[in-house]
Amino acid sequence: MAPIPPGTRQRCSLCQAEIQGMVGGNDVVHFSMGAPGTRAKLWARVCQYLRSAEQTSQCLNQDPALRGEVRSSDYYAEAPQVDVAAGLGGAGLAGGGAEPQA
Repeated sequence: MAPIPPGTRQRCSLCQAEIQGMVGGNDVVHFSMGAPGTRAKLWARVCQYLRSAEQTSQCLNQDPALRGEVRSSDYYAEAPQVDVAAGLGGAGLAGGGAEPQA
């Protein structure tokens, strides 16, 4: 796929992200939610999962020379672990609550 001319935007027909062409080739990706990012971030989060030749032919972000190096920070981070039992304070757990007074 050809580079996007500086000052213009193209919307991907598959994922609906918009890629804005920038001078120097450091294009900006506008996601449907969240802060703008890079082509590398778009690749790490979306484009790498395309499976068919038809899908990849429609994708605006298949050229490795245009997307640049993908870093570990471009992928989604693991969700933090949550200690559900600590948040309940023992209430509602078997044997953890106080017995009702008669």
